[in-house]
Formats: sequence, structure tokens, C-alpha cells
Amino acid sequence: MCVGKQRKCIIPILAGCLYKPLRRMSVFLQQLINGLSLGAVYALIALGYTMVYGVLRFINFAHSDVFMVGAFAGYYLSRLVPKESLLGGLGVMVGAMVFCAVLGVLIERLAYRPLRERSKLTVLITAIGISLLLENAGQFIFTANPKTFPPLFPQALFKLGSEDQLVVSSSQLIVLAVTVGLVGGLQFIVLRTRIGMAMRAVSFNPQAAALVGINNDVVISFTFALGSALAAAGGILYSLNYVAIEPLMGILPGLKAFVAAVLGGIGNIPGAALGGLVLGVVETFVNGSPYSTYTDAIAFAILILILLFRPAGLLGKMQVEKV
Repeated sequence: MCVGKQRKCIIPILAGCLYKPLRRMSVFLQQLINGLSLGAVYALIALGYTMVYGVLRFINFAHSDVFMVGAFAGYYLSRLVPKESLLGGLGVMVGAMVFCAVLGVLIERLAYRPLRERSKLTVLITAIGISLLLENAGQFIFTANPKTFPPLFPQALFKLGSEDQLVVSSSQLIVLAVTVGLVGGLQFIVLRTRIGMAMRAVSFNPQAAALVGINNDVVISFTFALGSALAAAGGILYSLNYVAIEPLMGILPGLKAFVAAVLGGIGNIPGAALGGLVLGVVETFVNGSPYSTYTDAIAFAILILILLFRPAGLLGKMQVEKV
């Protein structure tokens, strides 16, 4: 008799002991998914930074505002397609990427190409000026009032586990899938195509590349177009999860994407993608902790630590510059 009663008492106790670890694991997995979704956006923006740096050896600080323009391009293009449609959403994303690719080429042609033989400081100041120009032009054209980004893709929630312990939205899955596809496509272009080979040649030695018949201007314009298209895709994907868009929306994500590029190894494409994912996961876990008010400070503290202890980044390699 006592044995039966003891079993009845032990079963709820064991269930309670198992529930807490499972609950903690589900919270961990939920934060991990949220972090990967945010990190994927940072990775797309960071790729633009790292591509331009790899070819021209300077930081295009206007890149974060191209991200903003991509979000607004998607906002206005969405009026031309059915809402919550997979083909319509992909069409809007492609249209925004093409628009920002043209914008990137124009910025390079009009602002950076005339200064190519000038000092890096001159080009850097110009990049900051282009950034401010895009921000103020955005406030003039789009107004400073936030706009609600429409749902481009079909909306659904996938609930896993008992009591819906793990919830994954269709937007998060789309963000991850599109990012993986774009990063894979970028790697294919850089490593398997003639224009990619030309990009690597110009990155290694632009003078020698010109001597063997490579048109450096075309390669650099293509690099800006590709990086700007990725920024536009990042703007669309970011807006799917954070639906309020406004002309200054690119400042903080752009700075964090720059941190991600340095974290992974600026000039290194896999490193930029890895840095974005790591930063997104760290930021999400900090947001879910008692130290959530220090999220931005921790992100930039990571930048300082990387510069102090591993300046080349996680996947980057130290290079000796010849004088």
C-alpha cells in the first residue's frame, strides 16, 4: 500500500524536476532562433561593407542608408503586388535590390570614383557626407513619420512542444532561407565566375589587374551594385520583423553590421556572415537578460575587444603591408 502511494507522490516530483530544464532549453532555443534571424540581417549588411573594403580598402558608411532606401523601395513596390503572396514578396525584394544596385553604382560613379586617387581620409569624409545626404533626402521625400511595413509573405506561426514552448514565425524562416541563398549565391559569384575572379584580382593588386586587361571601373561598379543589392534585401527582411520604417532606421543596424564585419574579419565574406550571426545571437540573449539596457554597449564593447586582441577578426588573416 505504501509503495503505491510513494509512486504516486514521486511521479509529480519527477515531472516537476524535468519541466524546469526543458523549459530552460525551450527558452534557449527560442532566443537562439530569434538571434539567428536578427544576425542574418546583420550578415547581409556586413557583406556590403566587407566587399567594398576588400576591393577598395575603405569603409562605405553610406551603405547603412542604402539599407534604409531598400526598405522604402520595398514599401512602395508592395503596393503593386498582392499582399502576403510568396511570388509577390519575392518580386518586391528583387525590385528593391535592383533599385539599390543602381543607387550604389551612381554613388560610386559620382562620389567615389573622382576621389579614387585621393587619400583614404578624403573618401571616408565623402562617405559620411553621402550618408547624411541620403538620410536628409529620406526625411524630405518620405517624411520623418514612421511607416508600417506591409506583410509581403504569407504569415504563419509554427508552435513546437507542449504549451507552445517554441514559436517560430514564417518571417523568421524566410529571413534565414533568403540569407542562406544570397550568401551562397555571393560565394558562387566570387569563387566560380569570371567577374568574381576579376574582383579578387582587383582586391589583390589593382595595378596588375589592369595590366592583364581587367577593367577596374567595371569591377568596382559591380562590387557596389552587388553590395547595395544585399543591403536592400537586408532592409526588406529587417522590416518584415520590425515593421516600423523611417529615414534614420539604418544608422544603428548599419553600425552593428560594421561591428559584425570587423568581428568576422573585414574583407572576408564567410567571416562577415559569421560575425553577423554571432552578433545577432549575442544581442538577443543580452536582450533577454537583466542587462538588456546595455545591449548596444555590449555590441560595441565586442568591437573594442576584437580590435585589441584579434584585429583581423575571427576568420581574417593578418596581412603585412609593404611600404
